[in-house]
Amino acid sequence: MTAPPRAPLLLTPGPLTTGRQTREAMLRDYGSRDRDFIALNAGVLARLTALVGGGETHACVPVQGSGTFAVEAAIGTLVPRGGKLLILENGAYGARMARICEIIGRDCDVLQWPENEPVSTAEIGKALLNDGTITHVAVVHCETTSGILNPLEEIAEVVSKHDRGLLIDAMSSFGALPLDVEGLPCEALMASSNKCLEGVPGMGFVIARKSALEAAQGNAHSLSLDLNDQWQVMEKTGQWRFTPPTHVLAALASALDQHQTEGGVKGRGKRYGENWRLLVDGMRELGFQTLLGDDLQAPIIVTFLTPADPKYDFEAFYKGLAGKGFVIYPGKLTQADSFRIGCIGQVRPQDMRDLMAAVKAVLDEMGVTSAAP
Repeated sequence: MTAPPRAPLLLTPGPLTTGRQTREAMLRDYGSRDRDFIALNAGVLARLTALVGGGETHACVPVQGSGTFAVEAAIGTLVPRGGKLLILENGAYGARMARICEIIGRDCDVLQWPENEPVSTAEIGKALLNDGTITHVAVVHCETTSGILNPLEEIAEVVSKHDRGLLIDAMSSFGALPLDVEGLPCEALMASSNKCLEGVPGMGFVIARKSALEAAQGNAHSLSLDLNDQWQVMEKTGQWRFTPPTHVLAALASALDQHQTEGGVKGRGKRYGENWRLLVDGMRELGFQTLLGDDLQAPIIVTFLTPADPKYDFEAFYKGLAGKGFVIYPGKLTQADSFRIGCIGQVRPQDMRDLMAAVKAVLDEMGVTSAAP
């Protein structure tokens, strides 16, 4: 009997390639009120909180859905109906926060930077000094549009100095880059079950100060995305209010076991860093140019500028790589044509070496002689 062909590696922002052990964890069915599932759920939430240094002062509140569900839940629950959110935007996911505010009726201002520039703390300080109605500030830690890493500690210091609440979108950093909610002055951070945790999609979560959750009663614009209510019910019963993604929780419990075995945040980040270095060095050797310099780049996902060679075509490039077992992702920039390649998921340094051989082969097949933009 021949083994089935290996599924293509997903070198994307998510969903990602997961480990076999993670997928096998979903073979068991759980009842949402079963003792085993309640214990599984409690263990997962406690481990997620511990990963970012949260103790008795913090709670992990999950929501069904993707990471965007968690972002909307955090904004809609923690920002009062009469409050105002200052959004720090240098990519599509910051812009999405502004769209959320528009839809749910939360007042907001947006400070914008180009997609290849980090957020400037000086401008944040000016905005907070000039507008006393701002109650909260929101930022994307690793902006997946470009792969840029925003200066989180400096941002948190400025926001704390002006006594405002900080909401952190940590979708693409949670589990691989150091985060400390006790040491970092913030009200909450949001992440999801896949990305750097290498679980499967389907659950977002918010790790928030309990004092902020308590103060948020009655704020929510939505029944299903009310973090205060979800937290209160879980504290009393250990159960989700509505049907939980049981298989996603089971997969995440397994993924967290593997994360711990790999060395936790430090070990996971080390592997991703090795993937990133091989990817960037290899692509540059082939003539590609990165959008960001290495000093601004997170080892999560890398944006490459589109080659100017008239024989280059992204669809042909994409299909050629997919045929060789690698799935990449289109660019999301507004300022330049680009594509993105992820370093995360169950991807190892040898996979990056194999990818470089595949990229060279596809360029040769297309007749592309220069990958320069």
